[in-house]
Amino acid sequence: MLSGDFVESFVDRGFTKIDLAVGVSGIVSMGLEILAGRVLAPRFGSTIYTWGSIIGVSMLALSLGYLHGGRTSYGASFRDLEKFMVYTTGYIFFVMFAGEFLLSAAAGLPVPPRYASIVPVAVLFGPPTYFLGYVSPYAAQLSSKDTKGGASGHFYAVGTAGSILGAFGTTFLLVPFVPTDWIYIFFASLTLIPLLGDLKALKTVSPFLVLVIGALLVTSSSVSGETVYTDSTVYQELKVSDSDGVRTLYLDGQPQSAVYLNGSGYPWKYLDFFHLPFLMRDDVEDVLFIGGGGFVGPQEFAGMGYDVDAVELDPGVVKAAQQYFNLSEGPNLQVFTQDGREFLRETNNTYDVIYLDAFKKSQVPFHLTTKEFMQLVHDRTDRNGVVVSNIISTSSGPGSKFAKAEYATMSSVFDSSYFFPTRETGLAQNIELVATKNQSLNQSVLFERADTYKRKNLTDEISMMRNFSSEDAMVLTDDYAPVERLLNPLVGRDYVVG
Repeated sequence: MLSGDFVESFVDRGFTKIDLAVGVSGIVSMGLEILAGRVLAPRFGSTIYTWGSIIGVSMLALSLGYLHGGRTSYGASFRDLEKFMVYTTGYIFFVMFAGEFLLSAAAGLPVPPRYASIVPVAVLFGPPTYFLGYVSPYAAQLSSKDTKGGASGHFYAVGTAGSILGAFGTTFLLVPFVPTDWIYIFFASLTLIPLLGDLKALKTVSPFLVLVIGALLVTSSSVSGETVYTDSTVYQELKVSDSDGVRTLYLDGQPQSAVYLNGSGYPWKYLDFFHLPFLMRDDVEDVLFIGGGGFVGPQEFAGMGYDVDAVELDPGVVKAAQQYFNLSEGPNLQVFTQDGREFLRETNNTYDVIYLDAFKKSQVPFHLTTKEFMQLVHDRTDRNGVVVSNIISTSSGPGSKFAKAEYATMSSVFDSSYFFPTRETGLAQNIELVATKNQSLNQSVLFERADTYKRKNLTDEISMMRNFSSEDAMVLTDDYAPVERLLNPLVGRDYVVG
């Protein structure tokens, strides 16, 4: 068996410093690949285009490293191998300190949105992966094995084992619990370990050891004046910041929720549109939110006496909302930490109003957009139920492709659908898609009902109701929902928050 041969290989010859270098190169190359997804997400989204760019650039860089390493490895010494580990360490520190600047510069390049992430991936993560590609060919050349095939097979196995360890370790241990800068420091330090047994190499390594210590000190002591909380959750980068009397929750760099610090309410207008369902039926009791964020909406309606269930996928978001947005469960508010679609599939409850509020500007979980999902939402609303989907889009033009597709998808399931942009602007904005069962309402009826709604004056919100055509739009399905392509026109466009 292959695994038996692999183990026997180490029994026969022991685990050498060359093996260590190859294993470390596998850990770090795969770890950087996974970390790249987290680093790029705030600016370029966590889309299939982003991940395709990461995987493609990583494979290309490794291939070039293998090719050039094979060509230059003849007559090489372990010292020659060591220098590529040092190059990798140096570049990782460069990325750590200059990465944000490079990401900002890359985001401004005139590149079509779907290809925009290729440049920063190539600049930030291509070079260290390329350097690590040299390690295996050099190791095979330095091997004491009798045949080149035996040496190559052995080091492919060691490198792959390292990659497996790097994949699982970065995914399940580092990213969920360790800040990004510390992960950079860990990988940079790890690449130096194979050198530490070589006294001559210490002179080369010592400047980088100083960098490691300095980076640790800087990372542990640097706190932004406006940032009150940060966290790297399993799903995203989270930050809570205070500015001009407003506390804002950012997820992957995108604003998600906001409240006034003096407790006077919320600064974003789109939340007023969440009151529209109460004009569409007058006997609301049970409300469901899919997507929590700062839980501003769920707390608002629970405070009015409605029974609210709120579903949030990310436990880190729930924790931040509890600490910084006054979230607390009570008789009228229950919080469930799980995927929204999974919750709907498992629950037997039905709701008078369901809010879909789990989307970010450039990151949309496609399984919460499809016809099959909307049918599940339909089944979990009562006979005269109302559904509100809060999306980010433009109201017309190329940037409205996702809005049109989602409107068409909701319309394929519900009896009536309504389109409410929240602002008079051609920029990306919050748009409320509203759907109803067993009734059709017009603007005049809503104005009449608004006269008797005492909780909020909704005249401005009703006046934003627009006729919206989705004749040429696709209906999204589980089999085909190209949300990344539909959202492409929004990449790099200004977003009018709230």
